[in-house]
Amino acid sequence: MSDKTKHQVTRRKVLKGTVAAGAAAAVGPWIISSKALASSGEVNVTMWSDYIPKPVIEDFTKATGIKVNYKDLGSNEELINQMKATKGAGVDVCSPTNNRSGQWVELGLLSPIDYKKLPNVKNMNPAMLKVGEEEWNFDGKGSHWLPLIWGTEAIGWRTDKYTPEGGIPSYGNIWDKEVEGKTMIRPHSGMLGAGLYMETIGKLAPGDVWKAYKSEDEMRPVWDKITKFCIENKSQIKLFWNDTDSQKNGLLNDGVIVGQTWDGPVLSMKSAGEPVTYQAPKEGAMAWVDSMALSSGASNVEQAYELMNYVMDAKVGGKSINTHGYNSAVLGADAHTDDKYKKNFAEAYPGDALKNLNPWPAEPQWYADIRTEYRNKFVNAKS
Repeated sequence: MSDKTKHQVTRRKVLKGTVAAGAAAAVGPWIISSKALASSGEVNVTMWSDYIPKPVIEDFTKATGIKVNYKDLGSNEELINQMKATKGAGVDVCSPTNNRSGQWVELGLLSPIDYKKLPNVKNMNPAMLKVGEEEWNFDGKGSHWLPLIWGTEAIGWRTDKYTPEGGIPSYGNIWDKEVEGKTMIRPHSGMLGAGLYMETIGKLAPGDVWKAYKSEDEMRPVWDKITKFCIENKSQIKLFWNDTDSQKNGLLNDGVIVGQTWDGPVLSMKSAGEPVTYQAPKEGAMAWVDSMALSSGASNVEQAYELMNYVMDAKVGGKSINTHGYNSAVLGADAHTDDKYKKNFAEAYPGDALKNLNPWPAEPQWYADIRTEYRNKFVNAKS
C-alpha cells in the first residue's frame, strides 16, 4: 500500500467489535439540518444494489426534498473504471469496499469526509470507522471512507435440492462431483474460496491463501495451483455471477443448487419464503465492509452529506437491512429489524462462525492485477 495511507489495519481488525456493536443501543435520533429541510436538489449515488432501499430513499426525499439518482454497482472494478473515466464527475456518493484503499490512494478521486457535517457519525461502529481513519486517510487529510454495510461471502444453496454433508457447508461443496454443472461462483472470489478449501485437503499449505497478499513472489506459486485446480474442475460451474440479480436468478431460475454467494441476496430470498439458505462454511466466511465515499467530482456536496447523515440513524439502518439482508455498520440498527432478519442472522452464523470470519486483507494494485490475470485464465479455459 502507498505510504500515503496513514496506517495499516490488520485483517482481523476490520470487523473487530461487530458483535458487540450489534448488541449496542442506538445513540440518539437521526438529524436533518434546517438547511436541508428548506432545500431542493438531487444527489447522484453509485452503490451496490439495494444498499439504500427504495423505501428509505422515498422517506429521505420526503424529509428533505432531495431527489436521489441511484445507479447500481456491479463490482469494485466497474466503480474504479467509471470514476477514472469521468474524473468523478456525475457521482456524488460511491461505495468502495474496505480492502480496496490501495487501489484508490493514488487516484485523487475521493474527498476527505468532514465529520462536523455528520452529527450521526457518533452512531457508527467505531472499529469500522477506524478502517477509514487509518487505511483511507490519504495524504493525512482524514478519512475518505465511511462504513455503511458489512456482509460476507459464503455458501448458499437450495434447501429443497441439496444438503451439505453433516449439515455444515464448505467451499468444497462447489467442487463436489455430486453437484457437477449445478454450482455458481464469482470468478475471483470463488477461486479464493477454492484456495481455502485446498488448504483443508492438503493441496495447499495452511495459510497459503493469505500469505499470497504479501508479495508477487509468494502469490504466484499459490495462484498457479488454485488456477490449475479450478480449470481442471471447471465443469462444476453452471454460472459465473457478478451482481445481486445474477445470484438470485441462478438459484431460482438457472438450475444452480449450491453456490459461493453474498449473504444479502440469499437471505432476502429466504425472508421472502424461497427454498434457499446461506451459512458460513467451516473454513470461515469471507467478510467485507462497504462504504459511503464522497467523490472529488461531486456537484451536490451538501445533499451528499445530508444523505450520508440520514442513513447513519439506527432506525433507518434497521429498515434498510430488513430489505437487503446484509448487516449495518450503525450501532443499534439490529434493534429495529424484524424477526426474520434476526432468525436468518443466527442461522447464517451459528456457533463460533462470527469469531472465524476471514475479513479480506487490504489489496494493493499489484495483487488485483495478478489476480485478474489468473481469473481470466480460468474463465477463458475450456471446460
